[in-house]
Amino acid sequence: MDHVLITGAFGQLGTELQLLTAGKPGFLFTDMREEGPVRRLDICDSKTVDRFVAENHIGIIINCAAYTDVNRAESDVALCRAVNVDGPANLARTARRHNAALVQISTDYVFDGKRKSGIPYEESSRRHPLSVYGESKRACEDAVRRIGCRGVIIRTAWLYSPFGKNFVKTMLRLGSEKPEIGVVADQFGTPTYARDLAQAILDLLPQIGDRRGEIYHYTDEGSCSWAEFAALIMQEAGLACRVNPLTTDQYPTPAARPAWSVLSKVKIRHDFGVATPHWETSLRDCLQRLSTR
Repeated sequence: MDHVLITGAFGQLGTELQLLTAGKPGFLFTDMREEGPVRRLDICDSKTVDRFVAENHIGIIINCAAYTDVNRAESDVALCRAVNVDGPANLARTARRHNAALVQISTDYVFDGKRKSGIPYEESSRRHPLSVYGESKRACEDAVRRIGCRGVIIRTAWLYSPFGKNFVKTMLRLGSEKPEIGVVADQFGTPTYARDLAQAILDLLPQIGDRRGEIYHYTDEGSCSWAEFAALIMQEAGLACRVNPLTTDQYPTPAARPAWSVLSKVKIRHDFGVATPHWETSLRDCLQRLSTR
């Protein structure tokens, strides 16, 4: 029987996939360190990847491994490219060699955010990344599509969960420590609950068929600014911390971010019938889980 390999098992998406598939046979999880049922696999080591896929009869690879520190990537270009481009290319070549399918995760940061506000980006929209991280993901998309293995590329945005480092957990920490904070209010996107994305991926796996590098967008529904996101986190968590809106110029960062990065989900809903809950509903579920940890 073919198995499903999930790389990056200890990240936000990988952890949610572990939880959603707990007790189900056929799922193998790997990361850069071995712990419990998670085995070690370096996706940048092409020979080891090929051997692992062959020996474990892998039929589908879900690549959740990624370099995601957007600011640090500006000075850590080589490692960012190795993890975000070379690693996925290894997986794609191995998938093609063994007729496996690859689900590769990409990002809204392949866009420059200069589209008119209110018009979501479609899968075919022109890419123009502003950062090293965004450029690495554009190169990743190109490499996977050029190699031509079966599978799909899923762009997502503003991912959060009860696990790892993310905006929601940072806001909860700051909200419990400070009476007020400043948050950027002129960058707009869609917060995406990693559990929603994980479920969508599991739902589409049996439907991949012979698609080869086809791109899809998946986020939750709706849109907001980072400041609006932060304000709802404070409100729902019962924190008295006031959120003061800042402009991007008032909060400079090493990496430039798109001012508008809302993604259209029409295609993925039409082709796979996956659910896209509203971001506010999903945020409440995440906060509830965090409150019981």
